[in-house]
Amino acid sequence: MPGIEIEEPGTGPLAVNDGALNPEDIVQLTPSYSTEPLDILRARYDKQGMLFLKGVLPREDVLRARAKYFEMMSPTGVLKENTTPVQGIFNPNHSPDDFPGIGAGAIGMNGRPGGENAQAFVDLAIQAHYQDWYTQDLCKHQALLDFVAKFTGWHEHTLGLKRSLLRNNVPRTKPIGVHYDQIFLRHGEPTSVTAWVPMGDISLTGGGLIYLEDGDAVGIEIEQNFYSKARECGLTEEEAKNAFNKNMMSTGLLSENPAEFARQHGRRWLVAAYEAGDVVLHKPHAIHASTINNDPNNVIRLATDLRFVNESKPYDERWTSYYRFGDGV
Repeated sequence: MPGIEIEEPGTGPLAVNDGALNPEDIVQLTPSYSTEPLDILRARYDKQGMLFLKGVLPREDVLRARAKYFEMMSPTGVLKENTTPVQGIFNPNHSPDDFPGIGAGAIGMNGRPGGENAQAFVDLAIQAHYQDWYTQDLCKHQALLDFVAKFTGWHEHTLGLKRSLLRNNVPRTKPIGVHYDQIFLRHGEPTSVTAWVPMGDISLTGGGLIYLEDGDAVGIEIEQNFYSKARECGLTEEEAKNAFNKNMMSTGLLSENPAEFARQHGRRWLVAAYEAGDVVLHKPHAIHASTINNDPNNVIRLATDLRFVNESKPYDERWTSYYRFGDGV
């Protein structure tokens, strides 16, 4: 990012909640490009359950949104002195606990994270979800909307859902646990597309998303097995749906331990460094998590989850309102 001299990201071990990921536990994500033929990109997406796209969004537009976010957050003292908002460098004189992330795995039942010391930061982090520079300039960016509309074939029926998760992750704080998105989109068909948008460069050790190898198939199998057992017990379809959600951890996660989860399923984690402008599209059952943010320059990881649906088909309408604590999603 402009305006700061940084160290090389390094190739040290990636850390998750239950320890380091060894070299044999990981494999690099293969990048794709929006200029490639759509049939090739679709085949890749169908096979892998996700698609790592380079440079879909103009870099300067993403960095502008990043700068706006940290301008909002700066009165809380989260940023290091004599750095600029777009750099997003964490202030080492403060406790990371005072600047919690929000969303999946942050706290059970989508509650409010952090204690009294975090109140000002959390209030501003929520307010950021409603700002035009985010809701209009980034979430509705024409470059992303146009690509998703063409890629999915939904065209004029492509709808970007209002509810999104603008999530910060300061260094050395709790990362996102193992999950797939259909857990949180249960009231609609599993046809949505998630666009994970890193809002700034994220080094390999900077807390970016990691995807389970062939994780879409694993997610579908987990869901189908539980659903079949629930129906065998005489539950209705709606009861089975609710029973599945209650079977998750209180945070809606499959596991807090990515390393153990991957070993249990005989899979590796797909990892990458990300740049502003990159987008990862993934399917509703694609299993993913994040690493601990151990960025060598104390860069705060900022990213958002945007969801797209075909508005001519049934979808989870709870996602048509902006994010708020306790919204039951």
